[in-house]
Amino acid sequence: MEVASFVPPATLPQMADATELTRSVRRTLPSLRAIVLAPNFRGLQDAVAAGARQIVIPVSASQAHSQANVRRSIEQQIAAVAQATAWVRTLPEAPRIEAGVATAFGCSLQGVVSERDVVSTAVGLVEAGVDVVSLADTLGYATPSQVKRLVKAIRSEVGEQRFGNLHLHDTLGTALANICAALEEGVQGFDSSLGGFGGCPYAPGSAGNVATEDVVYLLESEGLDTGIDLRALIAAGDELRAAMPEEQFHSRIVSAGIPRTYQSARGCGHS
Repeated sequence: MEVASFVPPATLPQMADATELTRSVRRTLPSLRAIVLAPNFRGLQDAVAAGARQIVIPVSASQAHSQANVRRSIEQQIAAVAQATAWVRTLPEAPRIEAGVATAFGCSLQGVVSERDVVSTAVGLVEAGVDVVSLADTLGYATPSQVKRLVKAIRSEVGEQRFGNLHLHDTLGTALANICAALEEGVQGFDSSLGGFGGCPYAPGSAGNVATEDVVYLLESEGLDTGIDLRALIAAGDELRAAMPEEQFHSRIVSAGIPRTYQSARGCGHS
């Protein structure tokens, strides 16, 4: 579970308690693989000190978004990742480093992001020493055929073992279709958020992530055992919605209700 973002508190004050939150999660749920995001070396160091076991470093494939998000060019950010991974490898218990290629399917600031640029960014990150590279549809512009092409292209360059997750936003309602396309290519990991909450403040027009509840419903209905109890997940989302009544949530399965036809991969039907 991704639990916090180690970003400059002056820029995003709502994330100022990332260290406290990560330590609390590690203390309360020691078996949980606590994942955090860190866009720079200072954030990475703070994340390691807080006990994060996996750290995601965002690197945009769009120059315009890279400047808006981390105030660096793509090349400068890849160089910073190389510095970070070199430092991490000196630690006695090194966390796993994942690079998330943002705006991989298009950018609201730059427009089209060429697939060639996405692939070269991914290759540069692997050469910089990251453990895995993931693809992020930051704006929710991706289509199934585009997902298939990019997954194939990057896997052929970096190898299947170095390809991580697909991070999807549901701006245009295509995230679940894109998950189906990625499954056909053998992708096994998908980022999502409870209630479809989230977005990127430096990518205008970025709506929430695909809702975890909807992803679990889709995968379980297709016979893929996620290990997640859909009803318990929805109940957890109810607590989140009660705590944040002013926020907009986007889960379709929550709005519609679990169908009476629902069967989980373990054969648990509607009740």
